[in-house]
Amino acid sequence: MSDQKKVLGEERRALLLKLLKESDQPITGSDLAAKANVSRQVIVGDITLLKARNEPIIATSQGYMRLNHSSPNPIAARTIASYHPPDRTEEELNLLVDYGVTVKDVTIEHPVYGDLTASIMVSNRKEVKHFMDKIHSTGSSYLSELTGGIHLHSLTASSEQKLDEAEQALKEAGFLVE
Repeated sequence: MSDQKKVLGEERRALLLKLLKESDQPITGSDLAAKANVSRQVIVGDITLLKARNEPIIATSQGYMRLNHSSPNPIAARTIASYHPPDRTEEELNLLVDYGVTVKDVTIEHPVYGDLTASIMVSNRKEVKHFMDKIHSTGSSYLSELTGGIHLHSLTASSEQKLDEAEQALKEAGFLVE
């Protein structure tokens, strides 16, 4: 933190919302903390409070994003069931983004906790690489490892055709659960 004054409480949360609304890219907690001159942990708490107020904020592997529900482009959406071992995760994600598809999240059905969903939000190979680097650098496991590789992905694209083509490519590559 620098010598500049800390932004406090509601003023800081208003600043966070403004920054997230104005950005079309995720913003890391560290970047938000630097702008408000507070710790990253304070930002984590603020984001939790904003989510509790029903602000549509998600945490992705690249940082925080505020979902914009007033998108001018119609978006096609679909959920697919996929299966693969952990070492094919990057291949699956790259295949999807290469067809112009955004992978929003991954969901598994856990025997104790029920549905567990984690945000992924990757739309291109650079974001896939960042996601994979984050998994490897943190030593994290994939959710699908809890279910023997079976998982769901929520997908979006600018057209049904892109989703159809991506789904067909997944099928040909042996990723789809049928």
